[in-house]
Amino acid sequence: MAQTAMNTQTSVKTLTDKKGKYLTFALAQEEYGLEILKVREIIGYIEVTAVPQTPHYVKGVINLRGQVIPVVDLRAKFGMETTEVTDQTCIIVAESTRGNRRFNTGIIVDRVQEVLDIAGRDIEEAPQFGASVDTAFILGMGKIGESVKILLDIDRVLGGDDLGALTGLRECTSERSLPPVEEGGL
Repeated sequence: MAQTAMNTQTSVKTLTDKKGKYLTFALAQEEYGLEILKVREIIGYIEVTAVPQTPHYVKGVINLRGQVIPVVDLRAKFGMETTEVTDQTCIIVAESTRGNRRFNTGIIVDRVQEVLDIAGRDIEEAPQFGASVDTAFILGMGKIGESVKILLDIDRVLGGDDLGALTGLRECTSERSLPPVEEGGL
């Protein structure tokens, strides 16, 4: 019984820690939230330069004021059907952390909605769907009136090794030297 009380206190504390402002956006008919402190900026959709041999959900990179930023199609990442770009399609530039380093990554969303201040009491843990469904990327479920917003842990959404390799692309290419060219080569 004491263990149950301690688990309840831990759960309440964790949910209270999740309170705050969230940028909400839509993918198809579903609504999601992203901690506003993780959002660097929101830009209209711009052309993305494809990068070979990346996962299907990595659309490529953009040059944003001199910084090369990888771009992820969140619909594709979540296994949803991709759709045509519209005038409401946006790229949210979010900051994620891997280890001790911070990276900016663009995520393509159907439309940005609003910033909501969600109280800890209005956030529930992600439901458990069994061992075959991974919900570790869900920070919580925000209850707003009669609707539910899926609050994302952007560090976990963007934390895959394949995306980590792409974000390190710029620094790897600048540190690596090319092999010497033999005379008469090329």
